[in-house]
Amino acid sequence: MTRTRRGYIARRRRIKAQSFLSNFRGGLLKTQQEIRALASSHRDRDGQKRNFRRLWITRINSVIRDGWIYYSYSRLIHDLYKKQFLLNRKILAQIAIANKNCLYLISNESIKKVNWKESAGVI
Repeated sequence: MTRTRRGYIARRRRIKAQSFLSNFRGGLLKTQQEIRALASSHRDRDGQKRNFRRLWITRINSVIRDGWIYYSYSRLIHDLYKKQFLLNRKILAQIAIANKNCLYLISNESIKKVNWKESAGVI
């Protein structure tokens, strides 16, 4: 059986491992440290996304609840979804911090009832 030449993918993997292992001290357990560090970084990236989403939800909820209108976060998100406003939680949290009045305008716009004759096109 002929020898298979491994291309740039294997070379890239080895270079990545060497550069990664150069940061560790000691010489015995480098591969175990590498495996554990890569697993931790992968796990913590998911946790970071989760933590940021929790932070954005908390910010939006606090601004909505202490404002002029007594409204809950879940109702706001539901109404935005029904009105098809394309604002994600990150943008809503930035609006809540920068300009509360703008968030109140968005929430009031999502609360408004739509006349069924206007939505159906029948007048």
